[in-house]
Amino acid sequence: MRVAMIGTGYVGLVSGACFADFGHDVVCVDKDAGKIAALKRGEIPIYEPGLDDLVKINVAAGRLSFTTSLPASVAEADAVFIAVGTPSRRGDGHADLSFVHAAAREIAAAIGKFTVVVTKSTVPVGTGDAVERILQETRPGIDAPVVSNPEFLREGAAIRDFKHPDRIVIGTGDERAREVMTQLYRPLYLNRAPLMFTDRRTAELIKYAANAFLATKITFINEIADLAEKVGADVQDIARGIGLDNRIGSKFLHAGPGYGGSCFPKDTLALLKTGQDHDTPMRIVEAVQTVNDTRKRAMARKVQNALGGDVRGKTVAVLGLTFKPNTDDMREAPSIPIIRALQDMGATVRVYDPAGMEQAKTEICDVAYCRDAYDCAQGAAALVIVTEWEQFRALDFARLKAVMAQPVLIDLRNIYRAADVAKHGFVYESVGRPRG
Repeated sequence: MRVAMIGTGYVGLVSGACFADFGHDVVCVDKDAGKIAALKRGEIPIYEPGLDDLVKINVAAGRLSFTTSLPASVAEADAVFIAVGTPSRRGDGHADLSFVHAAAREIAAAIGKFTVVVTKSTVPVGTGDAVERILQETRPGIDAPVVSNPEFLREGAAIRDFKHPDRIVIGTGDERAREVMTQLYRPLYLNRAPLMFTDRRTAELIKYAANAFLATKITFINEIADLAEKVGADVQDIARGIGLDNRIGSKFLHAGPGYGGSCFPKDTLALLKTGQDHDTPMRIVEAVQTVNDTRKRAMARKVQNALGGDVRGKTVAVLGLTFKPNTDDMREAPSIPIIRALQDMGATVRVYDPAGMEQAKTEICDVAYCRDAYDCAQGAAALVIVTEWEQFRALDFARLKAVMAQPVLIDLRNIYRAADVAKHGFVYESVGRPRG
């Protein structure tokens, strides 16, 4: 089938490359001429394991191409995916749908035959109705049913998630659109891909409900971690103890400095605004957002306490800047408020991240960007693990101790065991566990 993917951001580029790998003819469209030129040269604008090879293979096979020309790409497409950004709108926190609406107008002007228009971007309930209205206003009588097909891709594991999904949610009441979407995802049938058909508004709300629930699990275990520290319990054993209950499950029960990224923060906020618009307050989600925002900066106080209550004039080394490993995404990363708080307390900060330092330079100022973990630790009174990159899971503690001013490790991801670190003469602080 012929697919046009509008937007070459994280969702659009991964989805387009995977559809091409299924055997479909995919063209990815973006207004950013520089980005399109880079993609044509084989340069991938985001860090996602395996994506560069996937793009290269499918470009070479002639199934994947890139262009700035939307009309030519849409005219012969069987399905057009809208995969543009929907950031939080300044001032009120609602999802900014201006890019979605603009894409809909351009698509309407370019469609030449029956075409399914699919919203892949994360959008509030009712956006599909608005897109449908824009299509009809721009081209009265246009034959282009609108489908909601939210994405559930985890950064760092997006290709696997696309090809081995837990579910594929498709919101449509149009039988012809249903058939097109079935054909698009047919290559997944060998994996027994669970296609879930529902109405469009339900599909839109499923995405927000899923992200809000996962954010709630993270925030819940973080609050339990705080209590565990006070009473001398171990949050990792607690998480395992409750996670073995099939009704709860073990995923997203890892205590840490709070969630970040491109989805959870903006999607929980958008859900709150949607609830307010419909006079249905989302009290649990509101509490989740407040607790998470507060938690990130509070992690700096954990560092301060580990250094005797004062970091002024001391050097703190931070390992991991991105919001999670295997990505270069710095959006809403916990490292940002943690570092700013440490700086406000008077600390000098050194940082290292395997993939995110270039992105971080637009968010974090007045820090020393280092070449590796050991360079980062030079002269530091404390080493703080903020992101659980694999590169930080087997640190050479003898080497660290030799270059640090004080042997203090604050492990905000609970990578290590206190007894193992203590053997090397380190003071060890973690999250929700007894002090080492």
